[in-house]
Amino acid sequence: MLNKAQLLLSISMPRYRLNSLPQQRKNAFSTIPETSDMVLSSPFSAEDAKRHSRIIQEGIAVRRHYDFLIWLQGEIQHYLPHEIMLSAWGNFNANLISYDIVSALLGVRTDDTNMESVSPLLQGLFNRWIELDKVPYALSAGESGFLLEDAERGLRCPLGMALQGMRSLLIHGISDERGNHDCLYLIFSSKKKLDASSIDAIEILLPYIDSALGRLKPLPFCGHHVSSTPNIEDYGLSNREIEILNCVKIGRTNSEIATVLGISIFTVKNHLQNIFKKLDVYNRIQAVSKVAKIPADDK
Repeated sequence: MLNKAQLLLSISMPRYRLNSLPQQRKNAFSTIPETSDMVLSSPFSAEDAKRHSRIIQEGIAVRRHYDFLIWLQGEIQHYLPHEIMLSAWGNFNANLISYDIVSALLGVRTDDTNMESVSPLLQGLFNRWIELDKVPYALSAGESGFLLEDAERGLRCPLGMALQGMRSLLIHGISDERGNHDCLYLIFSSKKKLDASSIDAIEILLPYIDSALGRLKPLPFCGHHVSSTPNIEDYGLSNREIEILNCVKIGRTNSEIATVLGISIFTVKNHLQNIFKKLDVYNRIQAVSKVAKIPADDK
């Protein structure tokens, strides 16, 4: 008899077998080895059933961007080992695309990325996904890793530099027929190869990843380009201190500020102490109240 976790998985997660796919879908797997220590067995083992149940339950509980990052760094890594997840959605045919980057790598953030360099990469991978009848597929990088189309400008942004260290890429997407748009997900890993088990895993887990991300509002940028005002000059706040103060204004915790800005929590605390000293206040509420007219990011 199936226990509760196994019953949940048997209902919510269909098993995709390579042998049951049409030939066009099989071709997407042609360069992927068949063996792995992370194979999703059918039926699920008790350990896999419990792990998947935890992943689903934790995904349902995601309500903040920080929760989403921590969730992706958890047990999902057992099946989808990666350092960077880039999601893009919109009308790819018209090149009207929004995107988001989720990564624990320092500095690899959405608002620090050159979109003009990323767009050709997204469009090419999306077209290949369509050609393969919307099945997941994997790619391996060359010696220089994955390079953005506009190498000169792309390599200047943190994402472009980070992609040089990535060695494999997993691509899959979801078509939203009601919303009339597509969502494409790119999973970058430093592993040399992502095998068949990762293909199985992304087909099973992507609906939960997409659902969790869909519940989150786009992050407001914390202000990497802040205009100067007399108030700021009077208080002597640096651009970084203004960034942090603007994050405080929208209710971010120290951990969230560190994640968004790509710095350590210790650095955030040091900046806050400097801000309090310059403003002659004792806490976050007083600091925000005193300089309430500091402009948010104008991007």
